[in-house]
Amino acid sequence: MKKLAILTAIISASAFSISAQAYQAEVGGTYSYTDRDQGNDTNNFAIDGTYYFKPVQTRNSPLNEAAFLDRASNVNADFRYGDNKGTKDTHFNAGLEYFVPNTDFYVSGRAGRDETKVNKQDYKNRVTTYGAEIGYLPTPGLLLALGVTGYDKKEDQSDYRKKTDGADPTVRAKYVTQVGNYDMNFEASGAFGDLDEYRVRSDFYLDKTLSFGVDYYNNDLTKADEWGISAKKFFNQNVSLEGRAGFGDNDNNYAVRAAYRF
Repeated sequence: MKKLAILTAIISASAFSISAQAYQAEVGGTYSYTDRDQGNDTNNFAIDGTYYFKPVQTRNSPLNEAAFLDRASNVNADFRYGDNKGTKDTHFNAGLEYFVPNTDFYVSGRAGRDETKVNKQDYKNRVTTYGAEIGYLPTPGLLLALGVTGYDKKEDQSDYRKKTDGADPTVRAKYVTQVGNYDMNFEASGAFGDLDEYRVRSDFYLDKTLSFGVDYYNNDLTKADEWGISAKKFFNQNVSLEGRAGFGDNDNNYAVRAAYRF
């Protein structure tokens, strides 16, 4: 029950009216916990940040979708770290999203690195990832994108060394619209080839400040196969709190994130 507290804390928050206000940056901090069936549970901490090239106008959109609906170009980065019983995990990712001014075109790029070290086994696993997209917005709130994603994986353990890599095409769609009197978000993405990866997500907004979501993720490189539920609440224009619980075949993941906009 304690693990689900990150969700109930958000669900219990009451909704309130908001007025339009601009922001140009957001910073956040995340704590995540992985409960594995075979033991060896892990704890991780992360920080993230996004800077927008111009102030984001929230207007009357859901606060969580304001940047996307305002076509706000940005640079972003995140860093995650965990040290669990001699196993150290480090992740870094940086990205760019650019909505071409006075057009309906969009481009994005990202690069990241994951590194795992197991001191007792003298084992190191390093994965470099990258991706790029070209997209088009045929109507307000809808993005369709094609791209490429790739990875370069290196494993080292004493005299054992192995290297694998691959690059695959990707497709992605995101649509924020109204269904009846409520706002909703729909997302789907996939990579096909050496790396098979799929993700679908939907968010339902009870009002402009409070949302509930469901998602599914599968990745053959990391062996991830997980369903998730989430919730997010903006307590005012600047402060938000969100939580997610993910349920897989061999482990369950729980995360809570607090963020501040300014």
